[in-house]
Amino acid sequence: IIYQLLALMKGTRAAQMVTGLVLIFLVAFVAFWFQLEGLSWLFTNLATIGFIVLVIVFQPELRSMLAQMGHSRIFQTLTKVEEWKSLGEISRAVIRLSELRYGGLIVIEKSTGLRNYIETGKEINSTLSTEMLTTLFTPYTPLHDGAAIIQGEKIAAAACTLPLTQIPRYRRLFGMRHKAAIGVTEVSDAIAVAVSEETGQISIAFKGMLEKDIDRNDFRQRLADYIKK
Repeated sequence: IIYQLLALMKGTRAAQMVTGLVLIFLVAFVAFWFQLEGLSWLFTNLATIGFIVLVIVFQPELRSMLAQMGHSRIFQTLTKVEEWKSLGEISRAVIRLSELRYGGLIVIEKSTGLRNYIETGKEINSTLSTEMLTTLFTPYTPLHDGAAIIQGEKIAAAACTLPLTQIPRYRRLFGMRHKAAIGVTEVSDAIAVAVSEETGQISIAFKGMLEKDIDRNDFRQRLADYIKK
């Protein structure tokens, strides 16, 4: 469990806090070793609430780890990911958005429920189709801003608000759409697909990482690869 938690923290804002925590523990060790009563009393009392503080600080990482450890995957029952009908519908829609240079953000739910984010947008619960997805992200339509969330063969909701990544280097490099794509994958096992309205570039986010500039001809296979993970 400790190893998995450390792996999940790698590259996140929680990792930046580890150095500070290590320094605190070193100071506490010195205080007890040299019997510094004032500091020893302080650290003894802080230790009683230390566990709660750690849970609060590392909440996103803990939530992600527990979700990955405690849930079975929604795609385990599929003999072949390529046979999943929605794969083709999503792939064609993303390629079309890229060709038209329509900005888009599509989130594919896996085992971690996304109800909290679905409720921030407009619930649709419609059959997934290339035409519907393309229409949703057509500029100036009511639901083109925000993310569309896919559940199985359905478009659950559109115009959804997602959490933004807290990783400093990503916050400097990317716009809101890509930061949201990375952010939702930091707290769930979802797959997020972002299409840039400026360049038509296609990106896939998974587990807090972003693969950029995916060739249109390769997109379907790359998406299938991520679904299998």
